[in-house]
Amino acid sequence: MRDTPGYELPLLLFGGFRTLIDRLHARLADEGHPEMRPAHGFAMQAIGVHGATASDIGRRLGVSKQAAGKTVDRLLAVGYAERADDPADARRKLVRLTPRGYDALARSAAIFDDLRAEWIAALGADRVRDMEAALRNVVPEETAFRLDATSWLGTP
Repeated sequence: MRDTPGYELPLLLFGGFRTLIDRLHARLADEGHPEMRPAHGFAMQAIGVHGATASDIGRRLGVSKQAAGKTVDRLLAVGYAERADDPADARRKLVRLTPRGYDALARSAAIFDDLRAEWIAALGADRVRDMEAALRNVVPEETAFRLDATSWLGTP
Protein backbone atom coordinates (compact mmCIF):
# COMPACT_ATOMS: atom_id res chain seq x y z
CA MET A 1 0.00 0.00 0.00
CA ARG A 2 1.36 3.39 -1.01
CA ASP A 3 1.60 5.97 1.75
CA THR A 4 -0.87 8.82 1.31
CA PRO A 5 0.29 12.41 0.78
CA GLY A 6 0.70 14.44 3.96
CA TYR A 7 -1.98 16.95 3.02
CA GLU A 8 -4.68 14.27 3.30
CA LEU A 9 -4.29 13.90 7.07
CA PRO A 10 -5.49 17.40 8.01
CA LEU A 11 -8.27 17.17 5.43
CA LEU A 12 -9.47 13.84 6.81
CA LEU A 13 -9.26 15.09 10.41
CA PHE A 14 -11.18 18.22 9.49
CA GLY A 15 -13.69 16.14 7.52
CA GLY A 16 -14.26 13.93 10.56
CA PHE A 17 -14.65 16.98 12.77
CA ARG A 18 -17.02 18.63 10.31
CA THR A 19 -19.09 15.46 9.96
CA LEU A 20 -19.52 15.16 13.72
CA ILE A 21 -20.34 18.85 14.16
CA ASP A 22 -22.82 18.93 11.26
CA ARG A 23 -24.61 15.86 12.57
CA LEU A 24 -24.64 17.31 16.09
CA HIS A 25 -26.27 20.51 14.89
CA ALA A 26 -28.85 18.69 12.81
CA ARG A 27 -29.86 16.74 15.92
CA LEU A 28 -29.81 19.86 18.11
CA ALA A 29 -32.15 21.57 15.65
CA ASP A 30 -34.52 18.60 15.86
CA GLU A 31 -34.36 18.77 19.66
CA GLY A 32 -35.35 22.44 19.95
CA HIS A 33 -32.09 24.32 19.33
CA PRO A 34 -32.19 25.32 15.64
CA GLU A 35 -30.29 28.57 16.26
CA MET A 36 -27.27 26.82 17.81
CA ARG A 37 -24.07 27.24 15.77
CA PRO A 38 -20.64 25.58 16.18
CA ALA A 39 -19.04 28.73 17.58
CA HIS A 40 -21.76 28.92 20.23
CA GLY A 41 -20.78 25.60 21.78
CA PHE A 42 -17.13 26.63 22.03
CA ALA A 43 -18.11 29.97 23.55
CA MET A 44 -20.50 28.33 26.02
CA GLN A 45 -17.70 26.01 27.14
CA ALA A 46 -15.46 29.06 27.58
CA ILE A 47 -18.15 30.75 29.69
CA GLY A 48 -18.20 27.73 31.99
CA VAL A 49 -20.29 27.15 35.08
CA HIS A 50 -19.05 30.26 36.92
CA GLY A 51 -19.42 32.74 34.08
CA ALA A 52 -16.74 34.79 32.37
CA THR A 53 -16.10 38.24 30.96
CA ALA A 54 -15.90 38.79 27.21
CA SER A 55 -12.13 39.21 27.61
CA ASP A 56 -11.90 35.88 29.44
CA ILE A 57 -13.95 34.19 26.73
CA GLY A 58 -11.77 35.65 23.98
CA ARG A 59 -8.59 34.57 25.76
CA ARG A 60 -9.92 31.04 26.34
CA LEU A 61 -10.88 30.70 22.69
CA GLY A 62 -7.84 32.43 21.27
CA VAL A 63 -9.89 35.20 19.60
CA SER A 64 -10.12 38.95 20.14
CA LYS A 65 -12.37 40.47 22.78
CA GLN A 66 -14.40 41.97 19.93
CA ALA A 67 -14.89 38.59 18.23
CA ALA A 68 -15.86 37.04 21.54
CA GLY A 69 -18.24 39.95 22.16
CA LYS A 70 -20.04 39.32 18.86
CA THR A 71 -20.56 35.68 19.75
CA VAL A 72 -21.71 36.63 23.26
CA ASP A 73 -24.19 39.11 21.78
CA ARG A 74 -25.64 36.31 19.66
CA LEU A 75 -25.83 33.97 22.68
CA LEU A 76 -27.70 36.69 24.57
CA ALA A 77 -30.08 37.28 21.64
CA VAL A 78 -31.06 33.61 21.36
CA GLY A 79 -31.34 33.07 25.11
CA TYR A 80 -28.32 30.87 25.80
CA ALA A 81 -26.57 33.41 28.01
CA GLU A 82 -27.23 36.48 30.13
CA ARG A 83 -25.15 39.31 31.54
CA ALA A 84 -24.82 39.64 35.31
CA ASP A 85 -22.84 41.72 37.78
CA ASP A 86 -19.60 40.15 38.93
CA PRO A 87 -19.95 39.62 42.69
CA ALA A 88 -16.17 40.00 43.06
CA ASP A 89 -15.89 43.27 41.08
CA ALA A 90 -18.85 45.62 40.55
CA ARG A 91 -17.10 47.20 37.54
CA ARG A 92 -17.18 43.94 35.58
CA LYS A 93 -20.03 42.17 33.85
CA LEU A 94 -20.05 38.42 33.66
CA VAL A 95 -21.65 36.37 30.94
CA ARG A 96 -23.45 33.38 32.40
CA LEU A 97 -25.31 30.53 30.83
CA THR A 98 -29.09 30.40 31.12
CA PRO A 99 -31.09 27.22 31.68
CA ARG A 100 -31.56 27.11 27.88
CA GLY A 101 -27.77 27.27 27.45
CA TYR A 102 -27.25 24.44 29.92
CA ASP A 103 -29.92 22.41 28.13
CA ALA A 104 -28.14 22.87 24.79
CA LEU A 105 -24.83 21.76 26.33
CA ALA A 106 -26.40 18.73 28.02
CA ARG A 107 -28.08 17.70 24.77
CA SER A 108 -24.80 18.23 22.89
CA ALA A 109 -22.95 15.95 25.31
CA ALA A 110 -25.57 13.21 24.91
CA ILE A 111 -25.54 13.56 21.12
CA PHE A 112 -21.73 13.40 21.01
CA ASP A 113 -21.93 10.17 23.03
CA ASP A 114 -24.38 8.80 20.44
CA LEU A 115 -22.15 9.89 17.55
CA ARG A 116 -19.10 8.30 19.18
CA ALA A 117 -21.12 5.10 19.61
CA GLU A 118 -21.89 5.20 15.87
CA TRP A 119 -18.18 5.49 15.10
CA ILE A 120 -17.54 2.54 17.42
CA ALA A 121 -20.19 0.53 15.58
CA ALA A 122 -18.55 1.38 12.24
CA LEU A 123 -14.87 1.14 13.23
CA GLY A 124 -14.76 -0.93 16.41
CA ALA A 125 -14.18 0.21 19.98
CA ASP A 126 -10.44 -0.50 19.94
CA ARG A 127 -9.85 1.57 16.80
CA VAL A 128 -11.80 4.54 18.15
CA ARG A 129 -9.98 4.39 21.51
CA ASP A 130 -6.62 4.05 19.71
CA MET A 131 -7.45 7.02 17.48
CA GLU A 132 -8.41 9.15 20.51
CA ALA A 133 -5.24 8.14 22.38
CA ALA A 134 -3.06 8.85 19.36
CA LEU A 135 -4.59 12.30 18.91
CA ARG A 136 -4.07 13.09 22.61
CA ASN A 137 -0.38 12.29 22.08
CA VAL A 138 0.10 14.68 19.16
CA VAL A 139 -2.33 17.53 19.92
CA PRO A 140 -0.82 19.96 22.44
CA GLU A 141 -3.18 20.38 25.38
CA GLU A 142 -3.05 24.18 25.19
CA THR A 143 -4.35 24.17 21.61
CA ALA A 144 -6.86 21.34 21.82
CA PHE A 145 -9.87 23.62 22.39
CA ARG A 146 -8.89 26.87 20.67
CA LEU A 147 -11.22 28.37 18.10
CA ASP A 148 -8.95 30.88 16.40
CA ALA A 149 -9.46 29.47 12.91
CA THR A 150 -10.14 32.95 11.52
CA SER A 151 -6.41 33.66 11.83
CA TRP A 152 -5.76 30.74 9.47
CA LEU A 153 -7.81 32.45 6.78
CA GLY A 154 -5.94 35.75 6.85
CA THR A 155 -8.16 37.75 9.19
CA PRO A 156 -5.93 39.54 11.73
